[in-house]
Amino acid sequence: MTAPLTRRTLLATGLGALLAAPALGQDTTLRLAFIPQENPDKLLGDIEVITGWLSQELGVPVEGFVTIDHAAAVEALRNGDADISFMGALPFVLAEAEIGAVPLLSEVYRGEPYYTGRIFVRRDSGITSLADLEGRDIAFADPISESGYLYPLAEFQRAGLISGVEEADTFFGRIFFAGGYQQAMQAMAQGLVAAAGASQYADLLLTPEQQPQVTWIAESPRIPSHVVIARPGLDKGLRARFVETMMRLNDPVHRDMLQYLYGPDGYVRADPEAFDGVREMAREYGLLS
Repeated sequence: MTAPLTRRTLLATGLGALLAAPALGQDTTLRLAFIPQENPDKLLGDIEVITGWLSQELGVPVEGFVTIDHAAAVEALRNGDADISFMGALPFVLAEAEIGAVPLLSEVYRGEPYYTGRIFVRRDSGITSLADLEGRDIAFADPISESGYLYPLAEFQRAGLISGVEEADTFFGRIFFAGGYQQAMQAMAQGLVAAAGASQYADLLLTPEQQPQVTWIAESPRIPSHVVIARPGLDKGLRARFVETMMRLNDPVHRDMLQYLYGPDGYVRADPEAFDGVREMAREYGLLS
């Protein structure tokens, strides 16, 4: 069974559950929080590379750590344990309402700062429609993920199979929150669940052998891509320098560094109005007042 969704309980989920989070000090170190969208062990290696590059480019120490989920990243910003975080659009709008988080940059994929959520199944499962998933188990990425939960779940509502999130428990067999795209996709690919709700690009997180074995049966409307946000109290000068430095990743000479930041095609400056649809969905699901 899934717990009732509220903004406060979701943002409290994982409070204090930070992995390798550094203690807050009075120095000028810039601290970055990363969500476990991929295997956390891989992320630790990526973080070492990208924070080293940012330290050199910014001229200040930069540290990074992996949080246990989106909620823990928001709490790290709230508590000052992180200055900047990489996260999805839904966690951002919740953090914006809760702590005044500021959007800085949006990821670009295939030329657009948008993507979709999908429902993935194994090709040999015999599942060809959302209705086929009644009574079956499903894995989502995170309870406050837009492409890894709310948008894919909304496709069941659009299909007339449920009237809202409160009916999801009775429609599915069991609902699991796997902790990230890769984890949800692996649960589906290995047959632990019948389906996975995740980003349209989440199949790329499977092994080359697994990728041809999966397909998708439903796709959401487009969603603003993942966003880089800052706590409201971060020095504006340092914040501006960080944005300018990150924008240099679009230059050919630095583009190889993008592979260490979840692999987008590049970054654009975030447009706050682009998240209005996400804010509307968050209100519809009772996450925003």
